[in-house]
Amino acid sequence: MQAEVNGNIVQLSEAGWLENLDEWSEDLAVEVAKNERIEDLTEEHWDIIKTAREYFQENGTVCEPRQFSKIMKERFGADRSSQKYIYSLFPTGLIKCANKIAGLPRPKGCS
Repeated sequence: MQAEVNGNIVQLSEAGWLENLDEWSEDLAVEVAKNERIEDLTEEHWDIIKTAREYFQENGTVCEPRQFSKIMKERFGADRSSQKYIYSLFPTGLIKCANKIAGLPRPKGCS
């Protein structure tokens, strides 16, 4: 699978995960989001994407959903930290959808 971003071809896995993490960009995130049936990335989407990327950059691993909810609560308040809230923005959740759009590696056991 491939995505075209600003005239460049970016390789994605069959399931749509970024092959080379260094190729991530916000423009690519928009394209991957479309593949995930998210037409517009709102400020709320970007808050989750950027928080997930920051966690990965600091820890070298993707954040588990419960820990991620705690981080979101600290940064943005309780109303924006629940799994229900995250699923309202990313239909298949943090691990399968938000992390994919954020250009993070596919966690083991995740299709």
